[in-house]
Amino acid sequence: MFRSLRSSLARFAVRRAAACQRFAPRRADFWLRLACRFTPVLAEDNPDAWMLLGEAYQMVYRQKDALAAYEQALALEERPDAAVAAGDLYRRAGLLQEAAARFARAYAAGGGAEALWLNAQTLFQAGDERAADEALHLWATQVPGGLDRLSDARAELRGGKREG
Repeated sequence: MFRSLRSSLARFAVRRAAACQRFAPRRADFWLRLACRFTPVLAEDNPDAWMLLGEAYQMVYRQKDALAAYEQALALEERPDAAVAAGDLYRRAGLLQEAAARFARAYAAGGGAEALWLNAQTLFQAGDERAADEALHLWATQVPGGLDRLSDARAELRGGKREG
């Protein structure tokens, strides 16, 4: 029960940080630090705490800090959510090869077909069409009716219509 209370307090503090990040960045930083104090079992070796910190940093537009937190979570444990979050930040920063590597890592950690789709999309954006096609074919084997939809998925990927 104490753990769920601490978790609730941490989520509240993160929401407060997000609410005041535009007009009072110092106050947002205070709320983030407070959230870290309430996080259950906050320690340098807890990937859940690093994930929470990364999400909090993203809410206040501190992308570099968020990326560092997600990478730390990945260093401690192979987590598909951390790999997808890091890949998304790398992709937004224009570092497409690093993003594709994180999406592939997310799939290897159990991220499923969505991680493969993100990987194929990013590889295509990076200009590696052969690797993108391989990832897309693997994606097609993971989703129901995927092989039947493979040509449509290729067209969608090349058209850039889907956003993950």
